[in-house]
Amino acid sequence: MSFTNIKTTQKQFLESYLRGTDRSLTSRQADSLYGIKNLRARITELRQSGLVVRTDKTQEGLTKYMVSARDLSGSRARMFA
Repeated sequence: MSFTNIKTTQKQFLESYLRGTDRSLTSRQADSLYGIKNLRARITELRQSGLVVRTDKTQEGLTKYMVSARDLSGSRARMFA
């Protein structure tokens, strides 16, 4: 699946896919499954929007990202549309 066929930004997709869902995503998965070439940059954008992003390592040593349901101010309100 590539974002050329989806009417949403990668940032919006990642927020809805990861935020409060207990899902995680590695750069390799983001690229192969969703065509997101620079996951690290999109995660930085989510952090700058005030979302709480957690990282962990996979058994292969890859960084995986998870997004808390809460933002930095403690609100569940969306930071962007």
